Amino acid sequence: MKIALIGYGKMGKAIERLALEAGHDIVAKVGRGAESSFSLPVDTDVAIEFTRPDAAVANIQACVEQGIPVVCGTTGWYRQLPELSAIISQKQGALLYAPNFSIGVNLFMEVNRVLARLMSQQPHYRAELSEIHHTEKLDAPSGTAIALADDLIANHKGYSSWSNSDAVKNDHLPITALREPGVPGTHGLSYSSQCDEISLTHKAHNRDGFASGALFAAEWLKGKTGIFTMKDVLNLNQLT
Repeated sequence: MKIALIGYGKMGKAIERLALEAGHDIVAKVGRGAESSFSLPVDTDVAIEFTRPDAAVANIQACVEQGIPVVCGTTGWYRQLPELSAIISQKQGALLYAPNFSIGVNLFMEVNRVLARLMSQQPHYRAELSEIHHTEKLDAPSGTAIALADDLIANHKGYSSWSNSDAVKNDHLPITALREPGVPGTHGLSYSSQCDEISLTHKAHNRDGFASGALFAAEWLKGKTGIFTMKDVLNLNQLT
């Protein structure tokens, strides 16, 4: 498979290493500062985009305009998804986006949805989310933490919104977001009562889980049209 990397930071380099080990070709590398004005080789099978929230939409559109499917791991731009959807539909393009491509994290997300439905019947338990990332991460809470919160709220009748602080209302789900040097990503979910606590944690040991998941998603997306998420890649839609 011929892959273009849009964004050549730590994630881009990790994806490149794993892609070459798997026998793929890297046909283009677009570094920071050149995004949205690039032209990719016509034989590019898929582009993998990891840049910044303010650049992602233009980068995705540039790939779609060139007829190249794109896997996007940048977060913080999802409010612009409706306008992108119209362009992708018109061009018969392909986009696969996710706040996190780690297989483990996506399974964690599915457990979160199921557990929220169960705990919705147990109002004496209060939920809380936490996340820790490296100091270079720009968004806080992380896109993954927000996705976890949105899924929990959608499946739990006790919460209407989330707050990036201690919850000031009973129907607000608190998210604690910390930034520490060298942390690839840790996400925690807990339900506490006066008697006990249920806790789930996903802790990344390095970037390879994110990179291999993005590469797996790129392999899955090749030849498809439409807009997809990791739920499609992992066949999780049939479970919810």
